[in-house]
Amino acid sequence: MLQRGTLRVGDCLSFAPFGFYDKDNNPDGYDVDLAKALAKEMGVKLEMVNTTSANRIPNLQTNKVDVVFCNFTRNLDRAKEITFTNPYVVASEAMLVRKNSGIQSAHDMAGKTIATVKGSTNGDEVRNLGIKVNIQEYDSSQAAILAVKQGQADAMIEDNNFLAYQAKLDPTLAVTNEALVPLEYNAFAVKQGDQVWANYLNEFLFEINASGDNATLYQKWFGSKPRYPLNPQY
Repeated sequence: MLQRGTLRVGDCLSFAPFGFYDKDNNPDGYDVDLAKALAKEMGVKLEMVNTTSANRIPNLQTNKVDVVFCNFTRNLDRAKEITFTNPYVVASEAMLVRKNSGIQSAHDMAGKTIATVKGSTNGDEVRNLGIKVNIQEYDSSQAAILAVKQGQADAMIEDNNFLAYQAKLDPTLAVTNEALVPLEYNAFAVKQGDQVWANYLNEFLFEINASGDNATLYQKWFGSKPRYPLNPQY
């Protein structure tokens, strides 16, 4: 990367406010600001690579990107294929619904349709509660949101901070208060075994968290301070 002079960051650029294209078609958002800060620290140019939940791991494995942000929740199954850094943002899972839907909890979803994004595990959260639901997968978060708006799906499951932002943009939508799963710790991801690069990223995360810069960026994009600590209390 240093020899090439370019940092290639894979990010979901249809996942506002984490990543999106502004009116001039330039990448923008919380993740993009973090990527800019990282590139500045490294003294290299930044290349944002639009990524989806489905191709974020393949893009790392085939060296199309150097690191992936893209709402990547740490878990052991994924850790068999890639290497995660320490967390940089934490969220719980909730449902985005139409305000007039009458849906307030997962138990209201029996027999209904949940919109999820390909490559995510969000639909399993309700199934794991023993509730029979239909799961419809979409290529992007925006397509899943549109399905809810148009009545093709009854709810979309995603991180509560992302859904709250979407509900602010559309007064016909609402976010349920129920936390469907324990807290999810989202991290950067690199190619499996690239521990030197992962160590550098962890040091970068330590410094932007210790300085308060990460919390400042979070407030800029989400309108509030981070709700949860970045590391669990044992």
